[in-house]
Amino acid sequence: MIRATLLALSLTLPLAHSALAQSRADPEAASGWAPKPLVEARSEMIVAAHPEASAAGAAILAEGGSAADAAIAALLVLNVVEPQSSGIGGGAFALVHGPGGLTSLDARETAPMAAGPDLFFVDGEKLGWTAAVPTGRSVGVPGLVQLMGQMHARHGRLPWARLFVPAIRLAEEGFTVSPRLAASVARFAEQIAGTDAARVFLPGGKPLSEGSTWRNPDLARSLRRLALSGPRLFYEGAMAGEIVKAVEATPMPGALTLGDFAAYEVVERKPVCLPYRAYRICGMGPPSSGATTVGQILGLMEAVGVPQDAATRHHLFAEASRLAYADRALYLGDPDQVKVPVRGLLDPAYLAERASLIDPGQASPDVAEAGDPPWHEGRFAPDQSRSSPGTTHLSVRDAQGLSISLTASIETAFGSKRMAGGFLLNNQLTDFSFQPVGPDGAPVANAPGPGKRPRSSMAPTIVFEGDDPVLLIGSPGGSRIPEYVANALIAILDDDADPAAAAARPHVSHRNRGTVTLEEGGHSAGMVQALTAMGHQVEIGVMTSGLHILQIGPDGRLRGGADPRREGMAMGD
Repeated sequence: MIRATLLALSLTLPLAHSALAQSRADPEAASGWAPKPLVEARSEMIVAAHPEASAAGAAILAEGGSAADAAIAALLVLNVVEPQSSGIGGGAFALVHGPGGLTSLDARETAPMAAGPDLFFVDGEKLGWTAAVPTGRSVGVPGLVQLMGQMHARHGRLPWARLFVPAIRLAEEGFTVSPRLAASVARFAEQIAGTDAARVFLPGGKPLSEGSTWRNPDLARSLRRLALSGPRLFYEGAMAGEIVKAVEATPMPGALTLGDFAAYEVVERKPVCLPYRAYRICGMGPPSSGATTVGQILGLMEAVGVPQDAATRHHLFAEASRLAYADRALYLGDPDQVKVPVRGLLDPAYLAERASLIDPGQASPDVAEAGDPPWHEGRFAPDQSRSSPGTTHLSVRDAQGLSISLTASIETAFGSKRMAGGFLLNNQLTDFSFQPVGPDGAPVANAPGPGKRPRSSMAPTIVFEGDDPVLLIGSPGGSRIPEYVANALIAILDDDADPAAAAARPHVSHRNRGTVTLEEGGHSAGMVQALTAMGHQVEIGVMTSGLHILQIGPDGRLRGGADPRREGMAMGD
């Protein structure tokens, strides 16, 4: 089945790219992205962001490994072949459903204990986001390695070291540089130049070329050390020291210490769930804004109705998103340090009240103000911090029914551009609000602080019908992630789209910044005119989601769909 999947994808990819090229050349066309093949399997499947990662996960499943084993192997391979998006220098959120029920694991990066609200100020002047990214101040304690260790301890069936074999082989022997990796290096070459990452990604001063063979022996050595010594090496051993040294380097060193690494903990949190139609949508709560923002968009759409007319649907989706992002900016932060009114944000009466602000035929003229949900405490100022998509998502289920929806990230593409042991270090602390207080002196919930976890947009999601999971979904995409996930959920749960078709559906976005963004090449000129007539300010933009969707049928059979905008693939048996 794996070979059949590869062949089907190779036949379909040219069609997807030609369809998009045609739609971008002709403003009247709206063909968008052609879906990748829908993949079906009997009992186990993984959908990940690169064929090598999917193949590694599928091989682990075929060997008798669990979904946790497969996820770990795939994540390690992604660190090698998709290093710009995720890796052991970053963090993740995971929803895990097994015999013990559903849990969510928070492996978000933490700020140093020495961090204060002025983290991104120098001599009293606030840094710009672009200037802050390649500094040591942007790097938080990575959580992915500890998350993998916990998943393996709880659910692993194969030896820990076995899971590293595919990634080590690719890092040592090399792999073919994909079009996406080559394009990403070329796009960010100017930012990479002069940083730790230049030696690795700009060999001889030139970007990695598509089709070339690329090796990363330093990463291979790091992975071998982790395979032999386990996760503890990363937090209490030599690897922690190497990361701290990279963070302490000039210019603008950070304050991470060995003590910060030793104190790091993955936090098990209660998943955030809400009813939608006949389903229960469960996602990652704070410090992620994923579950609350997805939940609010869906709750508002359910309150106003999901029409068949495409223009009206896009209008209502934009208005729902506008209101959800207003609340997100004001209330979301680290729940261990800020009281986040999760229950109030998803309260049916509150959502009904907010839905009454939506005119079914006319755009709201102004940027929305956050609402006043029940059970909230304190007064906060809104945060409009910037977020950039350097993220990946995978969905996996094994034959015993263990299901994992996991989103991992190093924040922006190539993270902080700082490296240790052949892997990139995150810049997740730039997800904090650079401005810690509002104009009226009210604190920003997402302000930096000692040991604090920055707000995230990652939205790994599991959908239940009764007590049974029926859908695993998530996506990269920066602050638009909740919109991508909500859009695909509506496609599947309201329109009965299959996972491949849902992943390819054109996007619409409104993050409460005064404009509606339509995905380039996905919408006709008539759609722009219709939304403009409703009063929307419309812009066209590229929206590179990476939806990886796994659907579970009543008979246990699986269907998987990967986003055609990226290199992902579904594989199973």
